[in-house]
Amino acid sequence: MIVLLSVRPGSLESTMTEDLSPAERYAAARRRAVEQATALASFREMYDFGLDPYQIEACEALEGGKGVLVAAPTGSGKTVVGEFAVHLALQQGKKCFYTTPIKALSNQKYSDLCRRYGADKVGLLTGDNSVNSEAPVVVMTTEVLRNMLYAGSQTLLGLGYVVMDEVHYLSDRFRGAVWEEVIIHLPESVTLVSLSATVSNAEEFGDWLDTVRGDTEVIVSEHRPVPLFQHVLAGRRMYDLFEEGEGQKKAVNPDLTRMARMEASRPSYQDRRRGRAMRDADRERERRQRSRVWTPGRPEVIERLDAEGLLPAITFIFSRAACEAAVQQCLYAGLRLNDDESRAKVRELVEERTASIPTEDLHVLGYYEWLEGLERGIAAHHAGMLPTFKEVVEELFVRGLVKAVFATETLALGINMPARSVVLEKLVKWNGEQHADITPGEYTQLTGRAGRRGIDVEGHAVVLWQRGFSPEHLAGLAGTRTYPLRSSFKPSYNMAVNLVEQFGRHRSRELLETSFAQFQADKSVVGISRQVQRNEEGLEGYKESMTCHLGDFDAYMRLRRELKERETELARQGASQRLAEAAVALEKLKPGDVIHVPTGKYAGLALVLDPGLPAGRSNGHRGFEYHDGPRPLVLTSERQVKRLASMDFPVPVEALDRMRIPKSFNPRSPQSRRDLASALRTKAGHIVPDRHRKRRSEAADDREIARLRTAIRAHPCHGCNDREDHARWAERYHRLQRDTTQLERRIEGRTNTIARTFDRIVALLTELDYLRGDEVTEHGKRLARLYGELDLLASECLRAGVWEGLAPAELAACVSALVYESRVADDAMAPKVPSGKAKAALGEMVRIWGRLDALEEDFRITQTEGVGQREPDLGFAWAAHEWASGKGLDEVLREAEMPAGDFVRWCKQVIDVLGQIAAAAPVSGGHGSHGSHGSTVAKNARKAVDGLLRGVVAYSSVG
Repeated sequence: MIVLLSVRPGSLESTMTEDLSPAERYAAARRRAVEQATALASFREMYDFGLDPYQIEACEALEGGKGVLVAAPTGSGKTVVGEFAVHLALQQGKKCFYTTPIKALSNQKYSDLCRRYGADKVGLLTGDNSVNSEAPVVVMTTEVLRNMLYAGSQTLLGLGYVVMDEVHYLSDRFRGAVWEEVIIHLPESVTLVSLSATVSNAEEFGDWLDTVRGDTEVIVSEHRPVPLFQHVLAGRRMYDLFEEGEGQKKAVNPDLTRMARMEASRPSYQDRRRGRAMRDADRERERRQRSRVWTPGRPEVIERLDAEGLLPAITFIFSRAACEAAVQQCLYAGLRLNDDESRAKVRELVEERTASIPTEDLHVLGYYEWLEGLERGIAAHHAGMLPTFKEVVEELFVRGLVKAVFATETLALGINMPARSVVLEKLVKWNGEQHADITPGEYTQLTGRAGRRGIDVEGHAVVLWQRGFSPEHLAGLAGTRTYPLRSSFKPSYNMAVNLVEQFGRHRSRELLETSFAQFQADKSVVGISRQVQRNEEGLEGYKESMTCHLGDFDAYMRLRRELKERETELARQGASQRLAEAAVALEKLKPGDVIHVPTGKYAGLALVLDPGLPAGRSNGHRGFEYHDGPRPLVLTSERQVKRLASMDFPVPVEALDRMRIPKSFNPRSPQSRRDLASALRTKAGHIVPDRHRKRRSEAADDREIARLRTAIRAHPCHGCNDREDHARWAERYHRLQRDTTQLERRIEGRTNTIARTFDRIVALLTELDYLRGDEVTEHGKRLARLYGELDLLASECLRAGVWEGLAPAELAACVSALVYESRVADDAMAPKVPSGKAKAALGEMVRIWGRLDALEEDFRITQTEGVGQREPDLGFAWAAHEWASGKGLDEVLREAEMPAGDFVRWCKQVIDVLGQIAAAAPVSGGHGSHGSHGSTVAKNARKAVDGLLRGVVAYSSVG
């Protein structure tokens, strides 16, 4: 163990020097002289604290001309290494780009570097903002650098260093590919500084960087500068998660284990009903336990932390609404964490930061409620908040004027907001598809905020006791450091045309083979090959054990398998036929039909509100279109409005009766649902649906099944006394053979996977005339300027003139469908869209997407691989249209039913894509398919940007 002591010159150092011989003193003086002449020496003088050993090691490697990968815990100061790269660039007269994954981080780093080096030497580029972009040091989001590399920007001239902060973002399945694109395409002369959270495969990532970037030093630090203590808050008491003791292996606190065991043995409600004569002693024991263990309320938690001296604290709640509710609960409980002097400072700073917000918008944004919480030292922090509000919360928290923040996990993504304590309400979160346990990596990232370097002696992670809590599970999360970096790299249409334009098809293919994704895939093949060899040895042994003296047992087993497969196939056909009949019956439904849902969560009486027919089948009704069969929207007798799926109807359904749906019916109104559900029960509650009769099994009359059964009985091995024993070995042989074949396919599939996907993309682009061999056509050059998930759809819409003749607000509505993704499930009503030309254009966009989707299927390009084009989402079209038309914030937010922060974020993304479209669209006055007067799209896209970039969107943040 190395212990570094910080000493004053002339104290311990001089004493040690006196003990040296003249030769040793001379050597030490020479060594100090060499150190003083380095850039690192002058850099260290800029800080009022000593650098950690890993920081010094990384900086020395950087000054020695090597690239570095630094993997260290959150809050350990790894950005110092990035700042040293800035220092080196300025000293050497070169440029340095500092890239971050999110705009908030870019803004924060820009402010930090401006304070250190002056605003004249630092620039900012974040997609929708450009400040001093030709400065020697420029902070930017990673996407901006990627776009500059593809465009061959002049700003890249003189670039010496690139810092990639939070480089572990390349695991992100939506944006991770951008990090790899930058790493692969940066000029060889650029030194790369990669800063990452602690990952378990840093050496593997370093090996890849070494391959694509040259000499790269990997520096890993597991040490937290501020030690972290783990606790569980149950009832009024805070328990340590681990017992105090020596050694690496920590034991779970036996008090927690005992409490969890007692709770697990507590009788359930059903048990109590079953055994009514519950003993008095049992009741008393349960009452005593319940009085000691419960999940404390949010105000109670903050009060407890305040009493223990553990504020400021960040409480992570995996829900925006719950974050806001937590603040209100604390206000209603009368919590006040600030004194009068702090309240005055809060009000002064808030009024200064929000001075540009129009007074009429303050009420809409919930300003006064937000301010009351801030003055008391309490705030929420989540993506649904206005960026200005979030920035104010961050600044007040760092200054110690906000002491309790309720946040979603987005706060853990690198924003500099360290706390003394971090609280986790639950260890389960919604991942977009289901409620899942948080991973050890996520737990480490969240709790990494606890402990402020230079302020706190120790940090604290507090988990609230919940029903079913497992101390062992929490100990596993807290003690595991497995957070592997997995590549999410996939070629895209835009990437393909840019690569082909710069390097040609062959060289592009070779470049993609150098990706981290392919590097990992190639390494994994080695282990799979070894497994195939072991399997083949096992197959030999199984073959020997299944040998029968009466005949060919393998042939006998083939007959048995064929029989089983035939029976399974007939059963599947029968199920498919029943589903098809059910789908036909669903297509006949009309609004107002009373039906009986046969199975599922919503089984019972229901009223059809919208038949939800598939695309192209309207049945005379304007229903929401689905491509996977009818999805009727119904009101159940229990007052729930839900969109059902085909799985809810395993048998055909018929209308039992008809009801009129009032025009005033609002599915979002509880009163409206209650009234209509009551009318439904009155009208049809007494009707008993017909039972569906089971049909005769297809297998009973199948000739092939009869033939196979006869052949099995006639086979010699059928009469063997050891037949079933042989059969067991044969099954094992067959299973292992099937597994081996799958492994061989995996080896084949993992070799050149990225290049094969690229080939399919190139083939599709050639079919659409974006590429002709190594030549990029005019259409392809337009696609090269369009970045985003729906790049090809945007290009095809420009090509087809879909947006010609649209007013700026109508164009904004259409472009919103390229970026917006709804947070709610598809059981809601069809989204409201603008009428007229905008509606027709949106419909045409969906049709073009349908054509592209079919083409992607032909070329085996799938969305599951992260490559294909998703369906455009019309959910933001109305809001974008109304805001671009000049409507007030209150009216737009009320109709959109959307938090201000989400509204601003989507507007900014629409603005970004409108800017791309303005650059890519044919110039007004040109010639071609859009008439003699040329295209109006570019001009109207710029006007749409002006229409959107106003009010709350314009003043929301720096970047």
